[in-house]
Amino acid sequence: MMFRIAFRSIFRNTRRSIMTVLAIAIGAAAMLIFGAYAQYDLYLLQTGAVQRTGHLQVYRTGFFDFGNGDPGAWGMDDYASALRLLKDDAVLAPMIAVATPAQFLTGIAENPANGKSMTYFATGFVPSDLARMKRWDEYNTQAGGDTTALSDADPALAVIGFGFARTLGLCESLHVPGCPKPPKNAEQHSGDVSALPSQDFRALADGLSVAPQAGPPEVNLLAATAGGAPNIVSVRIPRIEVQGAREMDDNYVQLNLGEAQQLVYGRGVHKISAIMLQLHRSEDTPRAIARVRALIAEHHLDLETHDYNEINSYVGQSEAFFVAVFSFIAAIIGVVVLFTISNAMSMSVVERTDEIGTTRALGVRRSLLRRQFLLEGALLGVIGATLGVLAAFAVTGLVNRSGLTWIPPGDAHPIPLKLYLLDATGMLLTVWIVLVAVATFAALLPANRAARLPIVDALRHV
Repeated sequence: MMFRIAFRSIFRNTRRSIMTVLAIAIGAAAMLIFGAYAQYDLYLLQTGAVQRTGHLQVYRTGFFDFGNGDPGAWGMDDYASALRLLKDDAVLAPMIAVATPAQFLTGIAENPANGKSMTYFATGFVPSDLARMKRWDEYNTQAGGDTTALSDADPALAVIGFGFARTLGLCESLHVPGCPKPPKNAEQHSGDVSALPSQDFRALADGLSVAPQAGPPEVNLLAATAGGAPNIVSVRIPRIEVQGAREMDDNYVQLNLGEAQQLVYGRGVHKISAIMLQLHRSEDTPRAIARVRALIAEHHLDLETHDYNEINSYVGQSEAFFVAVFSFIAAIIGVVVLFTISNAMSMSVVERTDEIGTTRALGVRRSLLRRQFLLEGALLGVIGATLGVLAAFAVTGLVNRSGLTWIPPGDAHPIPLKLYLLDATGMLLTVWIVLVAVATFAALLPANRAARLPIVDALRHV
């Protein structure tokens, strides 16, 4: 009976009740749509990180903190046995999609056709494994997925970015559209260093066994071996692959694992920097890390492991940023709902003062009257929050079917714009419950005011 009375009461002033419900619905929809977008963006960041680095990587102990300065000195010994141990483990095997070695290195690259050179940082991959890693898309974001230009059959191939090609003067030979040319006064800027010896790789490059070929341009990659001696390999660039970040686009090189190992270790024993493990499902990451660490301890291996959040710190930072922004938006909408409900209920109390006096004179207790007004506020919250959820689903469906595309941060190619509302059920329930609670709390002050009205004053109210 109280529920029916409360439901009828909130629509005595239909226009005010509709505006109140719409305010709650719009606030709920705004929060949910932003949350769905944030979930989508986090999936994009996670997908990109996992495609590049896997869910976790295994290093020689100390490499994660100190190895970048000298990758050759921190190489993993007998990595084939460690890789086989991980692949053949009965617990890990069902979780692993790709397990592959990788070699990190830095050095100087030169275009032998014009003598231009620049520093680079590179990763050596097994090309077929890299192609499989790029196809990982657990959340169907359709990000990445490009096939690599590297080939298991041709270890001399390498991949560079747009900025790398621009700096080394490879745009014309690679037929790169939209590549800017150096300004006419570029030679004047180099006049101050004209007296310095030029970077000349010819003495080292003369010893290369790679025969000149017509077709893709060649680049010489110079690096210091683990023993400190200079070493050089010549690679061919079949095409560029635009990277999402400028620092990677200008300096990053992907090459065959064998060539990378040759650069770092020369004729010595070839090692690797890391074993990358990409899993079928991201939710298995904690369990996989625990198992890898257990295997390391069981076999007394001088290894350590880190997950993609530690390797790609921006993923966790982005998640914290979205949580902060969502909380800020939620706080603003919560305040708006609070004052909207409070104002609507206060107006209702004023308009129904004589009714309140009559019901109190008939013996209705103050506590029952207070519960009725609280129930009215809760009903406004329930109706508004429910409409907001339905509106959010409608907008999500329209956006996901609209065919809209965009280029997200850290990517270089347009991908479909999506909203992941169904993947954020926890957020959906939280928003609904919080808005209903705020609406109920907002009705508390007007409900107390109605319950405390003296019967005589209420009855003679005009």
